[in-house]
Order: sequence, then C-alpha cells, then structure tokens
Amino acid sequence: MTTAMLEPTTTSTVAVSCHGVTKEFGSGDSRTRALQGADLDVYTGEMTLLVGPSGCGKTTLISIVAALLDATAGEVRVLGKDLAQMSGWQKVQFRGEQIGFVFQQYNLLPSLTAAENAAVPLLIQGQPRPRAVARATDLLTELGMGDRVTALPSQLSGGQQQRVAIARALIHEPRLLVCDEPTAALDAQSGKNVMELLRRVAVQPERAVIVVTHDNRVFRFGDRIIYMSDGRVEKVEVPHQETSFQESGVHHAS
Repeated sequence: MTTAMLEPTTTSTVAVSCHGVTKEFGSGDSRTRALQGADLDVYTGEMTLLVGPSGCGKTTLISIVAALLDATAGEVRVLGKDLAQMSGWQKVQFRGEQIGFVFQQYNLLPSLTAAENAAVPLLIQGQPRPRAVARATDLLTELGMGDRVTALPSQLSGGQQQRVAIARALIHEPRLLVCDEPTAALDAQSGKNVMELLRRVAVQPERAVIVVTHDNRVFRFGDRIIYMSDGRVEKVEVPHQETSFQESGVHHAS
C-alpha cells in the first residue's frame, strides 16, 4: 500500500509530536504494554480526533501528552517542551498554564455555581475571586449560558454541565485542549451542540485541540482523524483532502 504525506494547513505548527512512545504498566509476569511505539503529530489551528476501540491506548496516549503519565520509552514534545526533561513540579505548572481538560463526567464541584466552577483554574492561579468569577461569567455568556451562571450543577442538564466544563477548560486560555469522550454522556443533539461549540470557541490558530471519541457521529467535526489499534497509530485521515490516509511511522513534513 502506498503511503502518503498529509500536510497541515499553511498556518499550522506542530503542537504535539510523539515518536516511538511506549507505556508499560506493572512488572514481571503482570506487566502489560498499553502503547507499542505510537507516533503522533498534532497541529495548531486544528481539531484532531483520536479514535479506536476500547483498550487501544487512546486515553493512555493523551494522558502522556497532557503530562499526567510518563512514557516508558520514546520522545514526547508538547508545545516545544520535551516532557522527559521536566520535573514533576514543572509538569504541574505546565498543565496549569498551557493545558485545558474536558472530561466525559464533567467533574464539577456540586456546591459551586456554574460561574464559580468555570473560574476554578483562575482561582488556583491566585486571581482575586471577583475578577475570576466575572471572567467566567463572560465566557459562559459567550457559550450561551448567560442565564445559568448562578445555577448549581444539579440544576443543569448534561449539555449545560458540559458547557461549564468547556468554559473551565478554556478560561486560562490554554494552548492545548484535551477532551476525553466529551459527548459520550450526551444525547445526539446535545453532542452535536457541544462539538459545534468546540469548533467555534476552542479551535484557534494558536491552539491545538485533541478529542478522544468513540462517537462516529462527530467524526465530521475533525480536521484530522487519527485511528489507533493495539497501542499504535494505524492511519491518519484528513477528511477535506483527497489523500485520506497515512501509514503509521510516516510523519508530516515540517
């Protein structure tokens, strides 16, 4: 099968570069290998979908990219930083400043209002509470939640809670947004609304967006679709280009 080079858009830069990444858990007879030499390139200004069956290594790979897990072997560079050269504290700072997370289960604090939940990253950074909540209120209004900023999570629908989670992930203006199954707990229309929202608000020229998903209904929102199987990247599709695949191990020209 002929391999093909898939070019990023002219204004894109490499935000994430993984080469030969392996990840092992356990030791001895109980050792398992979740990643087996995974190669991955993610570009700014794009929404990259990471897809594949359960257990193929998607969540492990994004956890390494997000500096939540250490790779066993291989090279991982994120936003120009070699993660292997960073201390634990440097990784904590890096995540807090440069990475936003959107999770399937929302992880909202039940005793805080929508605006207070969205403001949490700014509060952790030490910003005054009134300023942080005001910024969160503005962002939630932009996301169509202006009339729900004082509501508690229990008073919000699943789609509304996901919007709060998106606001929380974006409020500190991260350069990398990582979304783990953001539509899995939503009905079809709410999932479509969330993906449209991510495309409109999260995809920016200087930001890369990675979405892990099993939901083939949202594939049409991706600029680049990366298929994983058995701990490896098997192919890459660019839906809006004639050339539609890239074999594992062939990297984009930079």
